[in-house]
Amino acid sequence: MRERVLVVHNAYQHRGGEDSVVEGEIALLRARGHKVMTYTRHNDEITQLGKLALVRDTFWSARTVADMRRLLKTEKPDVIHVHNTFPLISPALYWAAADLKVAVVQTLHNFRTLCPQAMLLRNQQVCEDCLGKLPWRGVLRRCYRNSLAQSAALAGMISMHRVLGTWNHKVTRYIALNEFCRQKFIEGGLPADRLVVKPNFVDFDSPREVERKGFLFVGRLSAEKGIRTLVEASRMVGAAHIVVAGTGPEAGLLSAAANIDHLGQIERQQIGTHMEQAQALIMPSICYETFGMVAIEAFASGTPVIASRLGAMKSLVSDGETGLLFNPGDAGDLAIKIRWAQENPAEMARMGQAARAHYENHFTAERNYQQLKAIYSDAIAEVKKH
Repeated sequence: MRERVLVVHNAYQHRGGEDSVVEGEIALLRARGHKVMTYTRHNDEITQLGKLALVRDTFWSARTVADMRRLLKTEKPDVIHVHNTFPLISPALYWAAADLKVAVVQTLHNFRTLCPQAMLLRNQQVCEDCLGKLPWRGVLRRCYRNSLAQSAALAGMISMHRVLGTWNHKVTRYIALNEFCRQKFIEGGLPADRLVVKPNFVDFDSPREVERKGFLFVGRLSAEKGIRTLVEASRMVGAAHIVVAGTGPEAGLLSAAANIDHLGQIERQQIGTHMEQAQALIMPSICYETFGMVAIEAFASGTPVIASRLGAMKSLVSDGETGLLFNPGDAGDLAIKIRWAQENPAEMARMGQAARAHYENHFTAERNYQQLKAIYSDAIAEVKKH
């Protein structure tokens, strides 16, 4: 059976990894014969809404309910796969689907259902103060964009749907991207029997055999990605050349390091070329990365990863096997790992081969498709029981 799938996504103003995942899964399903429909909104629409209208739609979008009822009756999908509903689509979507008895699968790309700030991060430190509790602390601390009003709106939305039972009863299956995140969501109150693990995937050919030198960072240049740690470590290893691809609010920090070559935003194909040429990818994040697509792209390129020993990264990267781990936020420890990588190119090459094997065993398109299809079948069968 080839399920008919309705993919739902509220796209971000600044395109990121989550948007790429959505596009990749749509292409994956269509390539294997599934009828895939989409319902999307884009955050560029926010400028057309007044503040009160935006708050209203964040809690409950009447437009979403009307659109969903029409789509579900005309297109008759077997399953709805939701990626992001914040802020324009809203959790009203789940209620519309439940009313018409359509299975809902929700991929949890961040911690939005638990934390107004979505990353379990405060003052550049991991923060779990709202985990499993009503997130009033997030309001007092202005955790979302340092705004009392916006933090209150988000905390109110989270709390309202927790009280209504939306999170626990209106979503058929949740997809966590790894076991670490699954456990955090269970601690936060989501039902364990509805939480399954399926990682993201990339579809890469075998890497070319080229000379590898230097190091690579790819991502948004923002505080949670550990840019300060990267810059401080670079000063300690002046002989190491580090290529940085990406833009963001902390881009100005890079000018303080002479050995960092900032390329800005570059095309995906160029990133792949740099991946194949690097001795290692550096992931210095100081937050809980829910997955880290760039790490899987590195593995697929036969490139080991030097990552913070934090959250999912410490299980994704096997220390000494597919890369190296360092203490989060510790520039000195990161510098030690970079120096070791420079001095042990044969060991890094071995880790790169192990990284590619790990990718082939766990993160290919075909393996992901089989997992996704099983989740859909399970969710559809669950709805049919009732």
